[in-house]
Amino acid sequence: MTDLSRYANAIRALAMDAVEAANSGHPGMPMGMADVATVLFANHLKYDASAPRWPDRDRFVLSAGHGSMLVYALLHLTGYAQPTLDDIKRFRQWHSPCAGHPENTELPGIECTTGPLGQGLAMAVGMGIAERHLNGVFGDALVDHHTWVIAGDGCLMEGISQEAISLAGHLKLGRLNVIWDDNKISIDGPVSLSSSEDMAARFVAAGWHVVACDGHDFGSIDAALSAAKADPRPSLIAARTTIGKGAPTKAGTSGSHGSPLGPAEIEGAKAALGWAHGPFEIPADIKAWWEAQGARGAAARGEWEARLAANPHAAEFTRRMEGRLPAADPMPAYLASLVATPPKVATRKSSEMALDALVPALPEMLGGSADLTGSNNTKAKGQKLFSAADYSGRYIHYGIREFGMAAAMNGMALHGGIIPFGGTFLVFSDYMRNAIRMAAIQQIRVVHVLTHDSIGLGEDGPTHQPIEHLASLRAIPNLAVWRPADAIETAEAWACALNDEKRPSVLALSRQNLPPLRGDVADNRSARGAYRLIAATAPRAVVLVATGSEVHIAAGAAAALEADGIGCDVVSMPCWEAFAAQEPDYRADVLPQGVLKVSVEAGVTMGWERWVGSDGLTIGIDHFGASAPADRLYAEYGLTATAIAARVKARLG
Repeated sequence: MTDLSRYANAIRALAMDAVEAANSGHPGMPMGMADVATVLFANHLKYDASAPRWPDRDRFVLSAGHGSMLVYALLHLTGYAQPTLDDIKRFRQWHSPCAGHPENTELPGIECTTGPLGQGLAMAVGMGIAERHLNGVFGDALVDHHTWVIAGDGCLMEGISQEAISLAGHLKLGRLNVIWDDNKISIDGPVSLSSSEDMAARFVAAGWHVVACDGHDFGSIDAALSAAKADPRPSLIAARTTIGKGAPTKAGTSGSHGSPLGPAEIEGAKAALGWAHGPFEIPADIKAWWEAQGARGAAARGEWEARLAANPHAAEFTRRMEGRLPAADPMPAYLASLVATPPKVATRKSSEMALDALVPALPEMLGGSADLTGSNNTKAKGQKLFSAADYSGRYIHYGIREFGMAAAMNGMALHGGIIPFGGTFLVFSDYMRNAIRMAAIQQIRVVHVLTHDSIGLGEDGPTHQPIEHLASLRAIPNLAVWRPADAIETAEAWACALNDEKRPSVLALSRQNLPPLRGDVADNRSARGAYRLIAATAPRAVVLVATGSEVHIAAGAAAALEADGIGCDVVSMPCWEAFAAQEPDYRADVLPQGVLKVSVEAGVTMGWERWVGSDGLTIGIDHFGASAPADRLYAEYGLTATAIAARVKARLG
């Protein structure tokens, strides 16, 4: 095979120079993986640098996101519009799209934001699921691509990697290829300090194909990548590399991992590599060669566009990939049915009822659960299973892999063509929190159905009863946390989540049955985040603000107060984030000054001062729960209409 060293060395040079200019970054991984990346982008990856959003492109995920200069160098060299050389010169600086770790919102060529190790690999599993599902629906003519991942030792040490590779092997995602940067170095030193497992055997046990190569022998690399593409199983390519390759004293050591090499080391590295060019200087012939690689996929893209134009399903495929909802909205008819026959059901059941209406009407919805389907109620009637035997199915049994599920859902949303939703218990959101956070950072539409949302789950006790979880999730920027009070609010929350293209959503849902509270559905009142459910009849003295399963309790307390001549509003606040986005006049009308404002929620009271004020009353649970029937717990913890009314009277004096 042709010696590609000159072209690979351009990656190394840019990585060294950018990290040195920033006085911050990770030069070792890009220098070590430059040869592998050169073969991948020149001979195997299907892409067109002039069309970074081509739907049938291969997806490339840099799971080892700390080595971000690898992908920035590749995008620049192959001719993407960004990053420019000036962008790279401003690596890690304010307003540079070349952030410390790759961010999908900054550059079109970045498929997903990575940095938290292991999550890139897990998101790639989601991309592989999306590719196979859309292929199962639309066929090879429109969907026929691979997902490529570069993962380091750190990615494979993280627990999420086991969840991801196990799921991918079970689902036989043969279009997924993971290149392991086997450099045997971590920040602390040799990997042998902390790990001695047989990595290849681990993947084989999960049903993967494994092939090894010399990560600095272009022929060996090419053969391994070809073998991976040809095998029907997901593949691990174990590429033995030298971190910081070329650096005279730091190559092969942790010294090249996470800090600039320094001027003398860079000078020595460039001399060893035969790179006789100044900082950020790329010879014209090398840049031209790289740009030719970036244009290599243009013909394939043109052929694909012709197939799309001739395909009878072109409009539907395009609609899904663009993330537009269908013109026909099933919600009005469904909401009308709730008004006609108001159900007294748990909001987890209300969610299932909504899904029975939504899933048939929105074929892009792909659901699942982390082994709690019957408890989360996430499977709609007739929803076919997604499996290795039938990729056209739309429901995934994720097994007990909450973190892996959440990250895979992120990958599906990033791939496009799918709106993923998945369920587990709210208390287990702790397992998946960082993936939820990553969805918020990446501004993607993912819906988490988190049931058993309070002490209302009863006898399972404090290990399963969420106390701090609503507050914890509300603390994540750009995450909409919905806690609906009845079937109508649950349907409205689903409508909001599906229309929220740039933000993930959590639906926190009850285990216990809740009475219907609303009969008006002309407007989506939940969309405003909070609204006056019950207006005071006596002169207003109190506003009770409640969420979810506590709204009907607040209504009972308000009735008791009104019976004593104390005017009391009841405000349902299903979503803090939506309410915070309303105009000030609306918020002031719902939560007026000059009255006692009282929050009621079966969770920690932290944060409610934002809405009821420092002089307000916060009623909740600032301790762990207990194992007992739900009604007993609510009574013991003062979350009854009688107890709430008594506390309000005591405060009013």
